[in-house]
Formats: sequence, structure tokens, C-alpha cells
Amino acid sequence: MPAPQQFRDRLRGKVAIVTGAGSQGDGVGTGKAIAVLMAGEGAQVCLVDREPARAQETLAMIQARGGDAFVCAGDVTQSADGERIVAETVQRYGGVDILVNNVGIASAPGDFDSFDEAAWTRVLDVNLRSAVLMCRHTVPRMVARGGGAIVNISSIAGIRAHGTFAYGPSKAAMNQLSSELSVVYGRQGIRANTVAPGHIATPLSQGLLGEEARAARRKVGPLGIEGDAWDVAAAALFLASDEARFITGVLIPVDGGVVETGPLVAHALITRPEQAR
Repeated sequence: MPAPQQFRDRLRGKVAIVTGAGSQGDGVGTGKAIAVLMAGEGAQVCLVDREPARAQETLAMIQARGGDAFVCAGDVTQSADGERIVAETVQRYGGVDILVNNVGIASAPGDFDSFDEAAWTRVLDVNLRSAVLMCRHTVPRMVARGGGAIVNISSIAGIRAHGTFAYGPSKAAMNQLSSELSVVYGRQGIRANTVAPGHIATPLSQGLLGEEARAARRKVGPLGIEGDAWDVAAAALFLASDEARFITGVLIPVDGGVVETGPLVAHALITRPEQAR
């Protein structure tokens, strides 16, 4: 699916920070899609990535569409980097209104009785600790502006067990982080919500899954298709915009209805003849 072209300035006057704003490999990952869509809707965007070359591709895409953004290299698992990223954004744009915690990595190898502790810690650091640290440094800036919106990009692996001993728990904790933020900072004008993608075709997932696995998950989904990064970006855009001003503490699965599918229904979907769409 190409980038949506109907821009309505839904984020005009807003400043956004998007972590993991580059894409691994060719194509468009969720961070890139979110940043491009938000810039297209009028936001000024700080593009955060540990690999600045990846974010430069996102910047070029934004600038080609007339948007305003800049690249800020940093490792968001490090508190000092997070503090610097926020400070540079404020220096350039005057404040922060939106934080999208998108950065994440796949689960570490092993099982509960055989996992590598360093790998387990790395997954928790990237998927959870990074979001906590970015919120820590961003929330005071949002409060100073009268409020803001935090959107955490989680996964349906944080809702349903996927057999991933580190990835799933890290995403479940991220879901709860949004809930806690929404309660603690709601009276200060800050909303916090979660987008939980599932069965999304991105450069990262395509590198991890073969075509057979992708075909199987299309069969399991009620819609019979995969989503893409733009589907995730559209949900993040909505939650960050003033259209969602009365929505906080919610989790929106962007998965084509997979989490609503019970095992017997999934079996029926897999075994039924393919239908033309």
C-alpha cells in the first residue's frame, strides 16, 4: 500500500518525536510510516534512530512531500541520549506535543529454562526501558505545553501468548505502561494509548518469516490479508491527534481481527477453501 496522500493538517502546530524512525532493509517499517504520516499532517518531527542513515531515508521521504523534520541519532535505552534527544527537539521546535515509542526488537533465543540472560535483558531494555526513559524526559516538556499525547507501539504478543518468553512479556508491560501514564498524568493534560500491531508485513517481519509462515497467518486472520506499516501509522496518527482528545488508556489492536479469533475458528479459517477477494 502506498503512503496515504490525503493530508488534512490534523497535527498542524504539533511537535512529535518518533523513535525507531528508520526502517531495516528495503521498504517501509512502522516508525518510518508513522513519521511520514505525521509530518504529512503538519507535525514537525524529530526522527530518532540509532542508525542515522536509516532515518535519513525517512527524512528524504518527508521532505519530498513538503514536511518538516530532522534526524537525531541516539540509543534510547540510554537515559543521557533520551534527555539529549528531547532537548534538541525543544531547541529546534520550541517544545514537544507527541511522543511515539516505536523502537523494538524481536525475542531472544531460548526458552524459560535455557535463555541467555544478556539477550533477555536486551529485549526488555529496547522494548520497555527505552519507552520508560523517553517518557521520563518528555512528560515534563509536555506538561509545560499544557499536555500532550504518548503513543506506545506494542504488539498483539502482549495480549495473547506467542511462545516468546521475552518479547511477549516486554510488550505486555508496555501496554500497562500506557495505562499507568494515562492515570498518573491525565489531570496534567497528557493522554497515553497503545497500538498493538499483529500480522503486519514490514521489512523486519519479512526478514524473520518465510512465505509459508506468512501464508499461514493470512489464513488465520478473519480478513485473509496482512496489514502493513501504514495501517499502524493511521492508528497512531488518530491517537496522537485532537480527534482522540477524550481517549486515553486504551489499546487498539491493528491485526485484522486476529486476537478475536478463537482456536476452533482459526482451524476453520485455515482449512476452508480459499475465497477470491
